[in-house]
Amino acid sequence: MTDPDLLQLCQRLLDVNAAPVAWHPGHAGTRLLRASTAKHGEVIVKVHRSPERHTQEVHAYRTWIPALGDRAPRLLAATPDPPAIVITAVPGVPLNQRQLDPEAEQDAYRQAGQLLKTLHAAGPARLKPDWAAWLAERAEYWIRQAGDCITPSYRDEVRAHMRALQDLAPLPAVPCHLDFMPRNLIHADDGTVRLIDFEHSRYDLAARDLVRLTTRIWPTRPDLRKMLLNSYGPLTVADLEVIEHCRYLAALTEL
Repeated sequence: MTDPDLLQLCQRLLDVNAAPVAWHPGHAGTRLLRASTAKHGEVIVKVHRSPERHTQEVHAYRTWIPALGDRAPRLLAATPDPPAIVITAVPGVPLNQRQLDPEAEQDAYRQAGQLLKTLHAAGPARLKPDWAAWLAERAEYWIRQAGDCITPSYRDEVRAHMRALQDLAPLPAVPCHLDFMPRNLIHADDGTVRLIDFEHSRYDLAARDLVRLTTRIWPTRPDLRKMLLNSYGPLTVADLEVIEHCRYLAALTEL
């Protein structure tokens, strides 16, 4: 889909007089347009890379995201053909692009913890299906995808961690973001933090939302871990074990 097609889509779904503000580079097949409208101000038009991603994000916006109030975009329109949504644009820039003093950065992570806590409580916890077993199956899929990119010993290590994860079952699943990183936390000029990009959202193990922060950011910034967990809440022994086992799955998918 070309950039003019995105504008025409916005005009068809929302406002015939919508005008382009900026086209954003797509990621893995996703395309984005920021446009101005008369009724809703600036909006984001997003065409998903697959029907699955589209279905997941629309479902999240309709069921869980309203719990975040004004700390997340609002869904304005959706269409399955092409798989696309129009959402309100939120003010600010991604947290990873902000140059903040330590106190302001710590406050941003405190807000992030509250957002994640609210999202995880936006739907009832579920014990079925067996999420640990499902993750082990996904690990086998990614092992096949990785092929010769990983050694036999590393395959054995991943499988051992997946078996250990299954030994923790039954584990409850909650609504998760599954790409909970600074690039998806929008920091406004007034210091308010908002959460975006829910195309990966689904029921999963809550601690999986903390795996990337644990492996990429917190080793050198324990102060940010402390601030996020001050608002999110303490991690249980099971949470810590899920993070330890699932970091191997996360590393595998990134290959």
